Amino acid sequence: MPSIWGKVPQQNKNFTGREDLLDKLHSGLRSDVTAVVPHALHGLGGVGKTQLAIEYAHRFRHEYDVVWWIPADQSVLVKSSLAGLARELNLPIAASAGVDEAVDAVLDALRRGEPYERWLLIFDNANEPEDVNAVIPRGSGHVLLTSRDQGWQSVVDTIVVDVFRREESVAFLMKRVPRGITEPDAHRLAEALGDLPLALEHAGALQVETGMPVDQYLRLLENETTRLLGTSKPSDYPMSMTAAWALSVSQLMERSPDAVELLRCCAFFGPEPIPRDLLDRLPEDFAGGSRLAGMLGDPIRMIPAIRELGRYALVRIDSETRTITVHRLVQALLRDELPEPERASFRREVHTLLAAAVAEENPDDNAAWPRYQALLGHISPSRVVQSTDPRIRHFALNVVRYLYSSGDFRSARQLVEQFLERWQAVSGDDDQYVLSAQRHQAIVIRELGEIQESYELNQRTAARMRQVLGEDHEETLLLINSHGADLRFRGEFALAFEHDQDSLRRHQAKFGPTHRRTLRAMNNLALDYLLLGDYAKARELQAETFMYQRQAGSGSSAQNVLSSWNGLARIVRLNGDYRRACDIGEDAFEYGVEQLNSEHPWTLRVAKDLSIARRRNGQLEEALDLADHTFDAQKRNVGINHPDTLAAALCLANAQRAAGQLTEALELLEDMAPRYPRMYGDDHPFKYGCDTNLALLLRVNGQLERALEIDRRALRGLDGRLTREHHFTLTCAINLASDLAALGDTEEARELGVSTLESLRNVLGDDHPLTLAGAANLVVDLLALGREDEAAGLKAETLTRYERQLGTDHPDVKVAREARRLDFDFDPPVL
Repeated sequence: MPSIWGKVPQQNKNFTGREDLLDKLHSGLRSDVTAVVPHALHGLGGVGKTQLAIEYAHRFRHEYDVVWWIPADQSVLVKSSLAGLARELNLPIAASAGVDEAVDAVLDALRRGEPYERWLLIFDNANEPEDVNAVIPRGSGHVLLTSRDQGWQSVVDTIVVDVFRREESVAFLMKRVPRGITEPDAHRLAEALGDLPLALEHAGALQVETGMPVDQYLRLLENETTRLLGTSKPSDYPMSMTAAWALSVSQLMERSPDAVELLRCCAFFGPEPIPRDLLDRLPEDFAGGSRLAGMLGDPIRMIPAIRELGRYALVRIDSETRTITVHRLVQALLRDELPEPERASFRREVHTLLAAAVAEENPDDNAAWPRYQALLGHISPSRVVQSTDPRIRHFALNVVRYLYSSGDFRSARQLVEQFLERWQAVSGDDDQYVLSAQRHQAIVIRELGEIQESYELNQRTAARMRQVLGEDHEETLLLINSHGADLRFRGEFALAFEHDQDSLRRHQAKFGPTHRRTLRAMNNLALDYLLLGDYAKARELQAETFMYQRQAGSGSSAQNVLSSWNGLARIVRLNGDYRRACDIGEDAFEYGVEQLNSEHPWTLRVAKDLSIARRRNGQLEEALDLADHTFDAQKRNVGINHPDTLAAALCLANAQRAAGQLTEALELLEDMAPRYPRMYGDDHPFKYGCDTNLALLLRVNGQLERALEIDRRALRGLDGRLTREHHFTLTCAINLASDLAALGDTEEARELGVSTLESLRNVLGDDHPLTLAGAANLVVDLLALGREDEAAGLKAETLTRYERQLGTDHPDVKVAREARRLDFDFDPPVL
């Protein structure tokens, strides 16, 4: 056995023939001695591609150290299956690491051949190449795919799998039905069934279970064919297969009508495993109108029905995972034989079962995410999008919310746009669930970095909600709270503050003072206070919000708790208490990794702010390492042109500068600076903040005139948007004074330093590190102008306060003690 043998289905003891295909596949894979060239088994459904791959894995397993099976029929599930190999390979990643991080580690380990060079990965039922090709490893091992998609023929070495040759069909039936069939009868059956392996398997299972004579089987097959031909059938499935299937169901109906009813219901799920507990008793508010409610509530009926389906090889029962799987071919045939009213009835049943399964589960709650994940593969195949039932639409939007709450924004967008297209066409623009879907859509596209589109969509939707639902409807309030983020992203901080004050009042009146939704509104208002520079009020409100959210029974989600936790660490840092900010940030980061995973969007946002706190606290190496990791993760997860990635880039450039990597920092900022106006506009505070950082790096790299020009322009912009009495603006003013001093304009630098220091004391207080930096820089200018007595007095006072605030060994204190200039930079907060 290989050292790692993962998820490979059991070997089929009735496997027959295919020796030429196995030899061709084996020799083809073994011939690739320098680099892996994937091979694909291609053919229509039911020809035995999967069985051939299973047989290959078992027959040649001695040639591999690792054999890993990956169900690949839905791209959303491929990565999670591949990520499971990380643990088996004992890769050095955190147990709470995200799926993408685990997949990257697995692909890298396979590419390097460490710890194993001989590996085989089997992607079963792969769809379009672009869905899977990105996660196919390259290295010294082998990759085998099975697929019905002809597109693989232009991508990989492909082996076409056709129906059995007649002698293989006969040999298979003789093995499958020992002592129950003659060779001539096997020939007759193979002819009638078109030599399709799946059809032969079903026929063989029926023969074994019932002992039916072949003549009777063929007569029934002929009689059932006429009815089946009267309904539509999939174009790539032969008639003989549909006839064989219908006969199996007909015989099963005589033994267990309940089993047939259950099977038909399962045909309207997706082809992924169906959790067994979906078929448990329905809650009372869902049981009304359910055609299966009686059976679902009676294990004496349900258990035998499931076992009958297994005996007839119509489902695969996995007792370990407690799931039931119906082959997609069987599902298609089952659906096609039913009249449309029956199809609609079974679809409603499946929708009810799906919705009931998570009726009590909050999609924001990370504890509920595995449950939602298990249902994800059934949403589109069951046509949830077509339902007009309010309970089902509510469930559908909860799935969207689960996706973006867990960080899968792209899948959330794809799903909600499918819902909107259908629901608007059926129900019109004023339907409550259409409006709610648009609210979710705006959240998703904002999280994907399309901030202007989110703003415009929320503006339109808010107007419709107020008109259709009313000012104080729950959906209207939820959108109002979300829309505050749009205003913050636009740099309209004062308008966002007014908006969020009103939102909080409405939430308190509607939900109460400590409801989880009210606490979200409080968190947003605390951020507004921060952006407007009122750090005392921001700290008070943020601490109150966090206290309520952390209480047992608050109902707040892990990501909302983490957002508030990080907000508290950030405001403590901006108040100048760097050591305590690090402590709070460390706790928040550990919570994010544990509750969400290390690459969840909110965990990465916390990591970015923790890096800033470490840098401010003088922990330069730790800050740089964390900033570098965070920037790489953001690029990988959301791309370079995203607000979180841009913020992580500034954090990294600042950490590089602090660590002395001046050239690298400047190169990064030269790339980032043009992206900020494209994201936020030409007159946004964050754009000016990025320019401030760029100017700083230009000056320390010797480009003095350009630095001065950029800082002057940035200061004018910040004066206009935020006024001079703001933390961001005063930071730019400190750096502009340093530009002037570097160019020899010492007196102008001193004058700017004096006015800036006065404002810093008024805004931040005498002991804030930024105030002390302004004072320390003014000391340098006074010394350069020969005003030594004035400089000495200011220096002594500044150092006393600095050492008390940051300690004698802090890098900034050392610079001030040596009468050298201090530089400060800008870090955009999470909005």
